[in-house]
Amino acid sequence: MLKIESKSKGAELTSIKLDGKEMLHQGEYWNRHAPILFPIVGRLKNEETIINDRTYKMAQHGFARDMEFKELEKNEKEHKYVLESNSETLEKFPFEFSLYVTHLVEDNTLITKYKVINKDEKKMIFGLGGHPAFICDYSNGNYKIEFEKQEDNIRFMSLKDGLILEEQAPNILSNNCINLNKDSFVNDAIIMKDIKSNKVYLKENERTVLEFDFTGFPYLGLWAKIGAPFVCIEPWMNTADKVNTDGKLESKENILTLEPNEEFECRYKVKFY
Repeated sequence: MLKIESKSKGAELTSIKLDGKEMLHQGEYWNRHAPILFPIVGRLKNEETIINDRTYKMAQHGFARDMEFKELEKNEKEHKYVLESNSETLEKFPFEFSLYVTHLVEDNTLITKYKVINKDEKKMIFGLGGHPAFICDYSNGNYKIEFEKQEDNIRFMSLKDGLILEEQAPNILSNNCINLNKDSFVNDAIIMKDIKSNKVYLKENERTVLEFDFTGFPYLGLWAKIGAPFVCIEPWMNTADKVNTDGKLESKENILTLEPNEEFECRYKVKFY
């Protein structure tokens, strides 16, 4: 049986227990559990971006993870929250919006759903992603990320100071898996695109710990603090700025757009074993 807990700050999950066993990082090594990334994913060059010819300051991964959401529903099976644009958000992001975050439990599966509604009279541009941290002592070399399908054309993206470089990072797949070890994150996150799979599996040796379904997300990130016993599996709609960015939010690779009154929805699913 799966049991979840969450909080209104950031609409963030704070606990996922499978038959009483905690599966989600509890904040001992990193002060977050499973933040939502909105309205940007990753870092902006110089912590700023240009929207409709005006420059706005925004910290890494956006502001939603640090804001108070309104609780709409909370029971054993469903936790639902909403963040409405306000004077604070408009100083950083010049659009009227509603951001819904819903965490659902179905048997041993967690479903996290995001819905963004453009409440503005102009086209809205934004980024979106997830960042859940699962308990995993990856430094011992016994854990791996296995892909659902054979990944012949996957691309690994290079980072420098949190920004995307033009040159690719080395392909670290071995037998269609990423073998995790103490050095996996010395160069920051592992970021992938051109992925065939809709699912990856976190395995301890050959035992499946969880199945992560990121259908519809074009990027997948992996990250952990060096030496900390957790690993983040991160489904992203877009990424950090490139090193040579022109600074415009609309120029970001795979940026999302919504016309007035349009909605965008996505979700990821995690099945625990």
